[in-house]
Amino acid sequence: MTQVNVLEAKNGLSALLGLIESGREQSIIIARRGKPVARLVPYTPDTSARVGIAASEMLVAEDWDMHEGDEEIAGLFGVA
Repeated sequence: MTQVNVLEAKNGLSALLGLIESGREQSIIIARRGKPVARLVPYTPDTSARVGIAASEMLVAEDWDMHEGDEEIAGLFGVA
């Protein structure tokens, strides 16, 4: 694992990105006055396929879209 100071990282960012992209480095520590403050790592896209906050958490009856009582509901809203 390579460690560089902020000034080195700033001046050599393209080279550091090249090391990460090529796989020669798995992570690079960026330090300020010798103290580690950040880590440069390869980007891995999130491939999860959640849709909404409760995806796959809710059970829905197969006949959820049956229209029993539509007339009554429409009457309550004055659109019947």
